[in-house]
Amino acid sequence: MSQLKIPSGFTDATEFPLFEAIFGRRSRRFFRGAQIPDGVFAYKSKHPILPLSDLEKNLIIAACASNTSWHHLIYRAQQYAPHLPNYSASASGRSFPSSAGFHTSMTFFTDDNGVYVLNNRDAQNISERKENGQLELTDLIDDLTNKATKISNQRLSLPPEIPYAEPHNTWVVNHPGTFLVIPVGNLSEHLLLNLCYMLQNGKVIYDDINKRPIPGIAHFSSLVNPEDTWNLTFVEQWSLCELTTELSSSCYAGTLALQAMGLGGWMFNGLDAFSVLGASEKPDVKGLGFRYDTSNDWPYPNVTGLPGIMEGYCPPYYHDMRGAVEAICERKFGPGGPFHEQTPGPWKDSAKVRSSAQIHDEQFRQCVALQAQYILDTFGKFPGTTPSIFCFIYLQAHHLDLDFYDSYYKNGAYLQSHADHISKWHSDNYQHDR
Repeated sequence: MSQLKIPSGFTDATEFPLFEAIFGRRSRRFFRGAQIPDGVFAYKSKHPILPLSDLEKNLIIAACASNTSWHHLIYRAQQYAPHLPNYSASASGRSFPSSAGFHTSMTFFTDDNGVYVLNNRDAQNISERKENGQLELTDLIDDLTNKATKISNQRLSLPPEIPYAEPHNTWVVNHPGTFLVIPVGNLSEHLLLNLCYMLQNGKVIYDDINKRPIPGIAHFSSLVNPEDTWNLTFVEQWSLCELTTELSSSCYAGTLALQAMGLGGWMFNGLDAFSVLGASEKPDVKGLGFRYDTSNDWPYPNVTGLPGIMEGYCPPYYHDMRGAVEAICERKFGPGGPFHEQTPGPWKDSAKVRSSAQIHDEQFRQCVALQAQYILDTFGKFPGTTPSIFCFIYLQAHHLDLDFYDSYYKNGAYLQSHADHISKWHSDNYQHDR
């Protein structure tokens, strides 16, 4: 951060009123260098493309996905009090919420310089809060720049055309000069964590598609009532909804930052998610390059992971689902995990807090693995009815062409932060403005 020139707009953004950002939020799509060739909004920008600066990009990613110190965990669960609830999978929190602290997503982003991934969900060298609870924003930015990895030297391989983009996005999305944030969720991991959550609260799944209980589940009657079930389809849809909320909250945090910074952009889902991940089945449309499988039994390709970067908690990354369960337990209870006594935390006696959670014993792990393996064997993938790796919503940021809005809109189409952006963030480029 110290090597970056800090413009006056940065200070303005950090002091921007929250409610002005909330109520001033709009999707502002027309960027400098854009063109709408026809129709009632036909317009060609008179300004050259102006890519976001490093500081602008870093601040957006900080809003979308920064690590924001230690997760406070959940204090009590009636089913097994006084033990500390052992749901969470991460010891640290990020700028968006995650169900029970699962944190099963990573953040990818792309611009003209390449594609990057930020994996900071289990980071241990995180920023500590001050006595008043605040965090130093410059420290967050420095932290995430150290944790971002470049995985491609080219912009995301996804043409801004049908069928990869919705018809209303072809003229604007993923064009030169734009910045695109892509949160990606590991739904296989999320479902495993929910199976642990369910079992900890006395429930197992029932296969409502094939109308049968999980074979062998009665062997665990000393641990759980085999008749106390949730339907498989409900649990998988529930997990999908929880993960979608995580991804969406990340992008919404970014949209608020856009208002404060005076940048254009919007959050949206108008891209083909399979193509974004890399499952377009077109060699020249690589997307993020994730591995995927196909089957005549599935309506869509199933993306399973990006080797070495974001791998599903399922084959081919684990020999069987017991291996995936062990990996889940290692994340929760191993070094750096939320329930390892040596993991630091926000409490006066963090070791006492973290060690008060029950570690999943052998019988518990066998029961979770039995259910997970049944899903894999029955449906050929895990989860059985939803994707293993999932993306849904995106955030694009760009520099607005204010002339377009002045031509077609009444006063008030953009905020004062947008009106002042070029002069306060790009004084060297001010000659290009009106």
